[in-house]
Amino acid sequence: MRVYGRRILEEALKSGIRIKKVFFAKLERYEKGFLELVEEVERRGIKYHFAEKEKLTSMVGKGHQGVVMDIEDFKYSDLEEVLNVEAPFFVLLDHIQDPHNLGAIIRSAAGAGATGVIIPKDRSVKVTPAVVKVSAGTVFKIPIVLVTNLARTIEALKERDVWVYAVDMDGKPYYEEDLTGPVGVVFGSEGKGLGKLVKDRCDGVIGIPMENSVESLNVSVSAGIILFEIRRQRRLKG
Repeated sequence: MRVYGRRILEEALKSGIRIKKVFFAKLERYEKGFLELVEEVERRGIKYHFAEKEKLTSMVGKGHQGVVMDIEDFKYSDLEEVLNVEAPFFVLLDHIQDPHNLGAIIRSAAGAGATGVIIPKDRSVKVTPAVVKVSAGTVFKIPIVLVTNLARTIEALKERDVWVYAVDMDGKPYYEEDLTGPVGVVFGSEGKGLGKLVKDRCDGVIGIPMENSVESLNVSVSAGIILFEIRRQRRLKG
């Protein structure tokens, strides 16, 4: 996978994933932080090459910040690997299509301390270079789990005493619900929302009250609100 950006390289180095090669842009002057990245890449014995800035732009487009890298294919986590934690906190996504939404949700999930993000294998965006970029490299900080069937996964979570909530506009105000225990929250796709089968499998429904006749929010915005409410409640509980 070819990804880009200084922050992405920093997070990739921290995560321990295999970096095959790094391309650095030739610049007239280098910031200290940039040079430190080059030194760290060299120290680890990672192949690297300096190229004209235009060459990097031709490889990935603009916004590369002078850094492009080839890394190993993204490794998804197994559901069983992430289930055995105390008070798990899962984010489940029902066929999200937009890589920018997925990247933003992963970033919020990592920041809120979620145990993992669960996405279905079919009809859903996977971890792509765009997702890595939007997530600011947080895809390397939190387990991302691919599952065959989201409804069955919800049942598996419930068998482990995880209380699973669908997030929908007709739900109980999210701030009135106790979200401090083992919990999973399910967000629907951009166009169709939550599938009926998935929603029916959930233990309850929570929503975000709206004003001014606004019907809904972007899914990544909704996720940010709900996920940090879970974090807030858990911190208050201690």
